[in-house]
Amino acid sequence: MERGEAYGFSAVLSGNFLLSCLLFAVTNRRQRGPYMDEAFHVPQAQAYCHGRFLQWDPMITTLPGLYLASVGVVKPAAWLFGWTGSVVCSAAMLRFINLLFSAGNFYLLYLLLLKIHQKNKAVSGFQRILSTLTLAMFPTLYFFTFLYYTDPGSVFFTLFAYLMCLYGNHKTSALLGFCGFMFRQTNIVWTVFCAGNVVAEKLNEAWKTELQKKKDEKISSRKGSFSDLMRILRFLIKYLISLKNLVTLTALTWPYIVLVTVFFVFVFVNDGIVVGDRSSHEACLHFPQLFYFLSFTVFFSFPHLLTPTKIRKFLLSLRKHPVQYSLIAVLSLFLIWKFTYVHKYLLADNRHYTFYVWRKIFQRHELVKYILVPVYLFAGWSFADTLKSKSIFWILMYFVCLLAVTVPQKLLEFRYFILPFLIYRLNIPFPSLYRQLLELAFYIVVNAVTFYLFLNKTFQWPNSDEIQRFMW
Repeated sequence: MERGEAYGFSAVLSGNFLLSCLLFAVTNRRQRGPYMDEAFHVPQAQAYCHGRFLQWDPMITTLPGLYLASVGVVKPAAWLFGWTGSVVCSAAMLRFINLLFSAGNFYLLYLLLLKIHQKNKAVSGFQRILSTLTLAMFPTLYFFTFLYYTDPGSVFFTLFAYLMCLYGNHKTSALLGFCGFMFRQTNIVWTVFCAGNVVAEKLNEAWKTELQKKKDEKISSRKGSFSDLMRILRFLIKYLISLKNLVTLTALTWPYIVLVTVFFVFVFVNDGIVVGDRSSHEACLHFPQLFYFLSFTVFFSFPHLLTPTKIRKFLLSLRKHPVQYSLIAVLSLFLIWKFTYVHKYLLADNRHYTFYVWRKIFQRHELVKYILVPVYLFAGWSFADTLKSKSIFWILMYFVCLLAVTVPQKLLEFRYFILPFLIYRLNIPFPSLYRQLLELAFYIVVNAVTFYLFLNKTFQWPNSDEIQRFMW
């Protein structure tokens, strides 16, 4: 990092943290007590603060990583500064832990952008800092910085594990992946993703060697024609059935293999992935979740994905390959028909934005979910088109992880899309400065509207005296 870029980064990080602290103070004045899922998280953390580590709320579905991390920060701070009484593990103090995780995420996002795009000398330090600020203010993640939820810590340890993986520190990466798993069990998928990065890199090297042997310059390690893909598939099978190659890959990825083994032991002993309230978190094959994620990504990345050039390229591709797109459309219709699930929380809780998305769009008519297939096709094509700079093996690995982390979820919940979105956004090529500024401005507007609604547009349910607020 050059000196000027270092000063600029420090200034932006400090400014972002200061702004977040001011917003944090306003949020805590308006909402002093626990809200929504905080009603479970805050008392559980307070029990840990008082040394009651065997106490557990059966409604909590995640492992105790958040509470252990909170006690590990709050208790030493209380001893150092002489804090006593209820302030030590108050809701505000526990929420502040996420503000610290948010600052850590800012730094990790910058380091990841620096590492992933290190070969692109055309990217300026200003662009890196701008993209870091934009991703740090990603609305769905940024909002939960100010509440005591698992998301900021979950993102912190997962991004940290990804960074260590890219630097080749795989034992450290696996250890950090375990910390992420302790925050949310589904983060084990991103441990597999880290291992997949290593495997994809080795596959790409072997594929390039294969091409040199055959002196066939027409086939690349990226997306191509159907015959190219079939040839890559044959190579993939041949490579993975080789005992020598499997031994090499195992030697490289054994820390991740150990962690995944621990995960399967946990699932066996726990008789499932969810702890606590399992009735509301049943796994299923909810394939339309992939379509919702793609639409979500297009919405939050519209400066990059929803452009006139992209639309023209998509229409041209549609005209060149009508049969392939027709088959994908038919498959999409079938998946929507047979595998659409509507969780009871989605229909009942009018505090979440997903409630209004579902009611205003999908519940207007039974056919709406089928009519949206062309939108999903464009979203999927545009999404894949921005990843064409990555190797086909990386894309395949990411897509498998994306399916694993979204499809089993019955509930449509935007928080579940945070990590797959950030991984995607970190790996696409740097857009123009104009599009970066447009993206940042859009995020600022969305955050401003979200906090205005949360803080000022309160309401009450007929059968309750509690103040209700709108949120993600």
